[in-house]
Amino acid sequence: MMGPGCWWGHGGFIEMPAVGMVLGIIFWLMVLYGLFVFVSAIVKRGAGQAKKEETAMDILKKRYAGGEIDTEEFVRKKKDLES
Repeated sequence: MMGPGCWWGHGGFIEMPAVGMVLGIIFWLMVLYGLFVFVSAIVKRGAGQAKKEETAMDILKKRYAGGEIDTEEFVRKKKDLES
């Protein structure tokens, strides 16, 4: 039943180059879109972390924790920063 006369002598949709080309283009556009979304999400996440700057209070706490200043100086400078 499926002799040489089937599909009028052609192999069907597989041999239609335009369909394959269009499907290939759609596939690669979807892959590129996925990569774009992935990279932009990574960049946004990294940019949010990079914007956090160290405040004067953070520096004061680090100096106190590192032993650079004593408790008295820490309390005095902390009051200055909070006022």
